[in-house]
Amino acid sequence: MEEERRRAPRFALIASAEVLAEDTGSRMSTRISDLSTSGCYVDTINPLPDGTLVQVKIFTEAHIFEAPATVVFSHTHLGMGLRFREVQPNSQDVLQNWLPATV
Repeated sequence: MEEERRRAPRFALIASAEVLAEDTGSRMSTRISDLSTSGCYVDTINPLPDGTLVQVKIFTEAHIFEAPATVVFSHTHLGMGLRFREVQPNSQDVLQNWLPATV
């Protein structure tokens, strides 16, 4: 059985997202399917390799969240897990707005 390594509970959130690989400048438009205070899961058939540094933007109708992140795991043809690096205060406010009040 695989050991649970998450630092924070995940919550379902379907939202549009854009991921920019810092090393190549390649950009992908995709969506996220879950979110936590420390990261998110990005649905994509072409995930980036583990360790890739990215910039992620997550969009809802009312808010935009932006943060640098690192790919911490990937599942071929399914998606990848991102861990946020440094979340700025304005994006931290958006994140807290999206997550349940108990987080």
